[in-house]
Amino acid sequence: MAIFKTILIDDERLARAELRKLLTDFEDIEIIGEAANAVEGVEMVEDLHPDLIFLDIQMPGKTGFDLLTELTYAPKVIFTTAYDEYALKAFEVNALDYLLKPIDPNRLQESIAKLRKTAIAKVEGDVGKLLTEENQVFVKDGDKCWFVKLSDIRLFESAGNYTKVFFANNKPLILKSLNALEERLNEKFFFRASRKHIINLNWIEHVEPFFNGGLLIDLKGGEKIEVSRRQAVKFKEMMSL
Repeated sequence: MAIFKTILIDDERLARAELRKLLTDFEDIEIIGEAANAVEGVEMVEDLHPDLIFLDIQMPGKTGFDLLTELTYAPKVIFTTAYDEYALKAFEVNALDYLLKPIDPNRLQESIAKLRKTAIAKVEGDVGKLLTEENQVFVKDGDKCWFVKLSDIRLFESAGNYTKVFFANNKPLILKSLNALEERLNEKFFFRASRKHIINLNWIEHVEPFFNGGLLIDLKGGEKIEVSRRQAVKFKEMMSL
């Protein structure tokens, strides 16, 4: 039986206590931490890498949506809130489920059933906690939000302290530098083509020689990415060209 490491994030202590009590009925749910606000939540999630978080939306300071934008990766998320007006937005970001407080035990059981169905085997002990292609990242651009699998992201483009994320027809900006992202990406799948770009190797359509010993890579999304001379040498070694 798979065990789902779980963190509860809610500013109401009694709400966390009640949820913790309800979750004792599920042998495959292991609560590894609790956080009372978004700041604590981000630190705990990044440190412990849970499989699942129960996340309140309305909290003092930063909201649950704000918390998700600060995570390097996104675990499975079940929103818990007293405000049903957020339901539509929660499902737009592809949350696993959305529970209204006070939480109904039957609805909680349905949520855990969904979790079990969508569970993907988690690779433990990755050096430096590198992200796999199956990991999701949370991307927010204005009122639009997405959970995006890394395998669906074809390109990261530096924009100062921000990074533009290319997936499907979307190109939102996230508040993370390209260097910070590179540290978490597995080089088996992602390649630093230049100071400005990281490309998904599985999205390469065509490679050709380019100016001054570099390369020009065509991605399946239509982007043309220049690879610097130094990185072209590394790329050829990786791809055995």
